[in-house]
Amino acid sequence: MKTNAKFKAGARSGKASGKARRSPLRPPAPKPSPKPAEDVSQKENITAPVPRAAAVPEGDQRGEKLHKVLAQAGFGSRRAMEERIRNGEVMVNGKVATIGDRVTPDDRVKVGDKILRWAQEKQLPRVLIYHKPEGEIVSNDDPQGRPTVFAKLPPARGAKWLAIGRLDFNTSGLLIFTTSGDLANRMMHPRFEVDREYAVRVLGVVHPAAMDALRQGVRLDDGVAQFEHIEEEGGEGANRWFRVLLREGRNRIVRRLFESQNLTVSRLMRVRFGIVALPPQLKRGQFMEMSPGDVEQLLQWTAEPGAPLTATIPSELTGHSRPRRSSPPR
Repeated sequence: MKTNAKFKAGARSGKASGKARRSPLRPPAPKPSPKPAEDVSQKENITAPVPRAAAVPEGDQRGEKLHKVLAQAGFGSRRAMEERIRNGEVMVNGKVATIGDRVTPDDRVKVGDKILRWAQEKQLPRVLIYHKPEGEIVSNDDPQGRPTVFAKLPPARGAKWLAIGRLDFNTSGLLIFTTSGDLANRMMHPRFEVDREYAVRVLGVVHPAAMDALRQGVRLDDGVAQFEHIEEEGGEGANRWFRVLLREGRNRIVRRLFESQNLTVSRLMRVRFGIVALPPQLKRGQFMEMSPGDVEQLLQWTAEPGAPLTATIPSELTGHSRPRRSSPPR
């Protein structure tokens, strides 16, 4: 069966060579943006980034808000951190913290029995790109005991890997992991409408009326949803490939949209999330760590919604950025 070359590059990559690789970052589609987000769990001695200078009246306040620092360190979402502060579970310099407290790297912060360790000045978070195969779950805890993507990742060295968005068990493609709770939040929160692009193989004929409905909006059980863009990309026999774009991450949203038109998705693969694209040389089950330059570009983009990126960002092929097989389960 023939498939569109644009999508085959992400699904069946060639061997990595010694040549300089293209960066996984791509120019954004119209109006993508960053994210505050979801819950993440705790880790002992989690490293927190040094807060940036806050935009507050001169001489008024010091440091950065405590709940924001804890979220950036990967202890949980900002809302979850506020709740723990209200419950008296957070200590600053030996005293119970309160909502509105601000902290600096000079402060000793403790969340339950976990101690917050401040990162060195200008230390960048780590960002991994993983080509998820079908048959893995994006969770640390699965009652059914299915294989988890987290068992495949390298050690985070004193931090915790946070997944930026999810892919269901039968969906493959781009997964992004980071040690920065703030970066994860800014890319995932619905209000920033960061776009996700998918390659979709559909069984059956998609009539023009169905295409129009998917563009204009379809009422699902949890509200109206639509594709920002949908384009047919060819195919053979009963299978047709489509490229779709949406700016939300509701559970199984791509599959449910096609099912609303009595169509079955036989294969689904995420190829881009915001300005991060699945590198062609990254095979299923391999991960790649972003270079510091690419991480800085990603942070800049999420900090400045709509920041222009008119070309693929070049990146040197460094030792830590080469595609590597996943670590054995630990």
